[in-house]
Amino acid sequence: MKQFLLLLIAALCIAPSGFSQAYSKRVVFFTNKDNTPFTLSNPSAYLTARAIDRRTRYSIAIDSTDIPVLQRYVDSVRLAGAVTILGRSKWLNAVIIQTTDAAAIAKINAFPFVKKSDTIALRINTTAQPVMDKFGTISTPSSGTAARITQSLGDTFNYGASSNQIKIHTGEFLHNIGARGQTMVMAFLDAGFTNFQTNRFFDSARARNQFLGTWDFVQNSSNVNSFSGHGLNCFSIVASYIPGTFVGTCPEAKYYLLRTEDAPTEQIIEEYNWVMGAEYADSAGVDVISSSLGYTTFDNPVFNHTYAQMNGNTTVVTRGADMAAKKGMLVVNSAGNDGNNSWKFIGAPADGDSVLTVGAVNSSGIIASFSSFGPTSDGRIKPDVVSVGSGTVLSDINGNVSSGNGTSFSCPNLAGLATCLWQLFPEYNNWKIITTLRKASDRFSVPHEQYGYGLPDMKKAVGFLLADVSSMNALVNNCTSTINWTSKDISTMRYDIERKLPGETVYTKIKSIPAKGIVFSAQSYQTTDMITSSPAGTVNYRIQQVIDTSAAGFSSVAIDSASVILNGACSATSVIDISNIRQRIKLYPNPIAEKIYLSFTDGSKLDNLTIQLFSVSGQLVLKQNYNKPNGNITLPIDLSPLQKGNYILQIIKDGKLYAVKEFAKQ
Repeated sequence: MKQFLLLLIAALCIAPSGFSQAYSKRVVFFTNKDNTPFTLSNPSAYLTARAIDRRTRYSIAIDSTDIPVLQRYVDSVRLAGAVTILGRSKWLNAVIIQTTDAAAIAKINAFPFVKKSDTIALRINTTAQPVMDKFGTISTPSSGTAARITQSLGDTFNYGASSNQIKIHTGEFLHNIGARGQTMVMAFLDAGFTNFQTNRFFDSARARNQFLGTWDFVQNSSNVNSFSGHGLNCFSIVASYIPGTFVGTCPEAKYYLLRTEDAPTEQIIEEYNWVMGAEYADSAGVDVISSSLGYTTFDNPVFNHTYAQMNGNTTVVTRGADMAAKKGMLVVNSAGNDGNNSWKFIGAPADGDSVLTVGAVNSSGIIASFSSFGPTSDGRIKPDVVSVGSGTVLSDINGNVSSGNGTSFSCPNLAGLATCLWQLFPEYNNWKIITTLRKASDRFSVPHEQYGYGLPDMKKAVGFLLADVSSMNALVNNCTSTINWTSKDISTMRYDIERKLPGETVYTKIKSIPAKGIVFSAQSYQTTDMITSSPAGTVNYRIQQVIDTSAAGFSSVAIDSASVILNGACSATSVIDISNIRQRIKLYPNPIAEKIYLSFTDGSKLDNLTIQLFSVSGQLVLKQNYNKPNGNITLPIDLSPLQKGNYILQIIKDGKLYAVKEFAKQ
């Protein structure tokens, strides 16, 4: 992967450091990628394995936008005159150049493979610190900040000063069930990450090799350790890890730090830098982009955006953000800090229809007046959600616990928690995560122009996704029901089985089953219910998954339901107690390949046995009658015609359930 990224960086065509700052910048768009040496069938030449895996997992086709810009077109532009290549974008099929050579520009525009070229203003190279009002203000909190935070003994982390901004989302629940970002990769697009290499809050991340790469799209170098502290502030909200002092929302992910913003200026070229940064993240296999950047007006007013352009389809940066989402990444972006200004609306790319846009509230959940308003100009709800962006706890560039105001800070706070949520449910795509977070928010039924859908509750979000991922079926034979279900869990959870008999109007809990996941993962279960008193009719079953069993945070979700039909009334004499009989029947091996053996250790003679085999979905796939002679005996059963999967074997005697066994076929 390191070799791939070196090739990716080399493709940016680094500009000579002594080149005049007075040269104008242009973007040159190409018409095609004809006769490229790359193919769609061999994406490993231009995408990492992780990027390819993301596309495979979510059924995303590799297409022409994944193919790099043609090198011969780039070379022709570079050799047209006094031209320096600053960068390239495969999604836009374009190169960014620096030149004031009029003859070269004319020659470039005359190339048959050039669609058009546009001026995109000056890029001022500077190491000055930014004016922080562009992003949000930072202030040092009083010494009492950490003292007013309470810590629950059952939490995995002692969050210290950041407890409020995590617990306002019940984000600690994600951490407590094991989701801390361990399998995830995040990219931060910002203006610089001053002193991140020495900041004490990232000592753990450095020790565990969580930094995967850096790149500066403004200066075309790998150094992002200066220029602006804004990116450092934002990144610290996610990645900090000093228990008892400050713990971030996703402290165990892996990270890319990408500088796309030239903080002291506002030039349209920064939107192109953003797109190139997103392309870099995509190619490297990033899962989540956190971007605390937004664009409305520029130093040169000719480039200013209008509110009408905040429609999700117009600006370069928004089209780039939606393309990043199309490639399977979750793009989280700040709403903007214009709530008190004449503009007041969200900027770009916060208007993207596939972007998770985050507004700002304080630690009590009250909207920050500066948080930008929606909706988009085409009437969509924006922001999507809100998080703590007023008085947000963060690290300053010197490694001190500070606080800041701005949607710049609510964005990473929510992005880190969204990353942890997605870690638990990688089978679902980025859009599913966005819609679930909206649904789990406190204003979902009545969205607001500044709150959006409101403040997401991560425990509710987990419950919604569990209800979607789980499945259940039930079978009945002679008044004994067999209930099968699958879900995701961890051992701190449990399942409550509820039943509603014919004629009853409410469910009654009939048993509890402890969860068995050592880590949060998919599990399969089976239980039986002997119905000893019921009229004929439909019996309904429902499973409540108790995801938080603590007294203070108790929470359950109905994950699925199923029903069976009793063809006759049930009484205590209608069923056989199979609890002891089960122990005298063995099924092996488990899992099996082609043949399974049913061993009877009951020495008595058994007549009128029926062996039935069901898939976990309840489909009968095998049925045969059998008479067992006296003594112990082993019956072989050929399962070679069956597909791989989980199965349930039932033994019926005299029309009554005798035993139930579950096994897997490999």
